[in-house]
Amino acid sequence: MSILTYILLSPLMGALSILFLPKEKETWIRRVAVIATSIPLALALFVWARYDRGLGGYQFVNQISWVKSLGISYHVGVDGIGIVMILLQGFCAFTGVLISYSIKTRIKEYFVFFLFLITSVYGVFISLDLFLFYFFYEMAVIPMYPLIGIWGSTNKEYATMKLTLYITSGAVLSLVALLVLYFSTGLTTFSIPELEQFLSIHPLNSQLQIWLFPLITIGFGVIASLWPFHTWSPMGYAAAPSAVSMLHAGVLKKLGAYAIIRIAINLLPEGAHYWAKPLAYLASLNMIYCGWIALTQKDMKFIVGYSSCSHMGYVLLGIACLNSEGLNGAILMIFAHGIMAALSFALIGHCYNETHTRMVEEFGGLAKKLPFIATCFSMAAMASSGLPGFANFVAEILIFLGAWSRHPFQGILAVFGIIITATYLLRMIRGVFFGPLNPRWNHVQDVKSFFQKIPFVLLIAVLLIVGFWPSLLINLIDQGTSKIIHRSEKNTTRAVACQATHQMKGEA
Repeated sequence: MSILTYILLSPLMGALSILFLPKEKETWIRRVAVIATSIPLALALFVWARYDRGLGGYQFVNQISWVKSLGISYHVGVDGIGIVMILLQGFCAFTGVLISYSIKTRIKEYFVFFLFLITSVYGVFISLDLFLFYFFYEMAVIPMYPLIGIWGSTNKEYATMKLTLYITSGAVLSLVALLVLYFSTGLTTFSIPELEQFLSIHPLNSQLQIWLFPLITIGFGVIASLWPFHTWSPMGYAAAPSAVSMLHAGVLKKLGAYAIIRIAINLLPEGAHYWAKPLAYLASLNMIYCGWIALTQKDMKFIVGYSSCSHMGYVLLGIACLNSEGLNGAILMIFAHGIMAALSFALIGHCYNETHTRMVEEFGGLAKKLPFIATCFSMAAMASSGLPGFANFVAEILIFLGAWSRHPFQGILAVFGIIITATYLLRMIRGVFFGPLNPRWNHVQDVKSFFQKIPFVLLIAVLLIVGFWPSLLINLIDQGTSKIIHRSEKNTTRAVACQATHQMKGEA
């Protein structure tokens, strides 16, 4: 059995174990959840260390036939991109469980749903079968409904309904495209490696690719907050409990971008080239419009929520570049922003637990009472603004380099977006942590114990380590993206040559 299967089963077994624990055993429930998320994190680090960089490709593969007549199998494996994704999920899930210690009601049910959500997301990132991929993608939506609807706040029922309807609608759109893709190849298989190999030699008709690409990109783009389908996202963050917001912004949102890269760009290269420029314009709208909306917000979760939508614009712009710099930058940005977003929502969660408000105008001078939280928040803001030393800086530089050669105008807008980001984040930090202390908050307590500091310190350490040594991930990412770029260029060259031949025949 592949080590990836153990990664998938660990949180699932944790959830099932908690089901059999009495609800009064709260300490044991929390301990089981910590163990169930620390094991896959350790295994993800092991996979990162043991991945054969010289060999490349999909490794740690495990394939078991599931529905043989339809070509569906339990098929898991990771390449360089997949490893980065499971590392992101590992850090966010482990720290999310530690932050969840603040949950005081219906603890047993909460951790069961939370671990099911973690299992589903791991399933998406390790799946090498399109059916399995889609199965886990849909499974990830189910736990979100009770997690926000029961333990959430601030218009949680409306936010839950909107989130579910948006993501489900997008998923249906993607499903239509995936089925057309499945029947068009005539292979009777959902295996991604087999489809890659076949489509590399026998690419789909160009017109079909041009029709399928937007269906998959918009379908999965909904969960990636692609403009104008982003409106469910900040509302979902605001309503969700802190740890769910961490997973939501840190990982769940990234499923969409990952799916666009793994399926749309990878399997439909001619469609990707055809729609690259419109996608780059939509990415710019994400960056500028959502950043501008963040400037007008007063609720800290809404500010970070719209900031998250804005940053997904950088990811989408990197994808639209269709070159190694842009695609590498997009995947590194997925990782860096995921860690940074998880950190930001964990910090907001602490402020909310102490004050029961998230409105910036009601705070002031909190740095005097919360020096540790203020320091971490400032570092998260610096990472979000793309300052050197953080992983976000490296990701943004790569995206700018990629955009300069393919979409220079959108690249300039992306640089302008950083100024907007720095403006609303600095304004939020000034309003919350500096100036005279509001007497209402004389009672608030900073994070003091070593155990409580672990999630914040760990997430900041990851951002700094990758920021100073980006090669730890860049080399892996490049091994995954180089094959996608190669297939893309090969098929596009062929398409251009065919179009030229047809034109010449027509003129003759």
